[in-house]
Amino acid sequence: MLDSYPKDGDIGEIYLTEAEIQARVSELGQQIANDLAGEVPLLITILKGSVLFAADLMRAIPGAVEIDFMAVSSYGTETKSSGIVKIVKDLDESIAGRHVILIEDIVDSGLTMTYLLNLLGNREPASIRACSLLVREGQQAAGVKVDYIGFEIPPAFVVGYGLDYAQQFRNLPYIGVYTGPGSGAEH
Repeated sequence: MLDSYPKDGDIGEIYLTEAEIQARVSELGQQIANDLAGEVPLLITILKGSVLFAADLMRAIPGAVEIDFMAVSSYGTETKSSGIVKIVKDLDESIAGRHVILIEDIVDSGLTMTYLLNLLGNREPASIRACSLLVREGQQAAGVKVDYIGFEIPPAFVVGYGLDYAQQFRNLPYIGVYTGPGSGAEH
């Protein structure tokens, strides 16, 4: 017999249901298509948390779309960013002359997004825009520009739909507050 997943007490409040997420992703896909007016966007997906979002987003963009991946680390196994961005996997192809959409799962301080926008901007894309499924309210450093925002959420540690705690909970179809072991939440 399979154990219950997630376990009782691991997830507190559900912030976003599967239906709410899918509806917003569809809207974002249409907005990107309208903004790029026939150009083929290159979705640069930040591993691992953005994979589910990017897969759904690329299906929501009518017409041709391409994808590449980067892996960066600023969290490790912690629930707060370390403040240091490290490139773990770089892009496979050049982005020179391309219309780039940088896809993130969540923007907290904006450190990673700012770092990546500067790094990729120096590689001479035709245009570069930022897209994040989630933006944490009131946590961004000045000057962080996210062109496409799925949802703004309060400052709680969330999991599901690609977001994890210690590599768990990415496969949940919704986004909820992590209240399990290591969360600091009282049970």
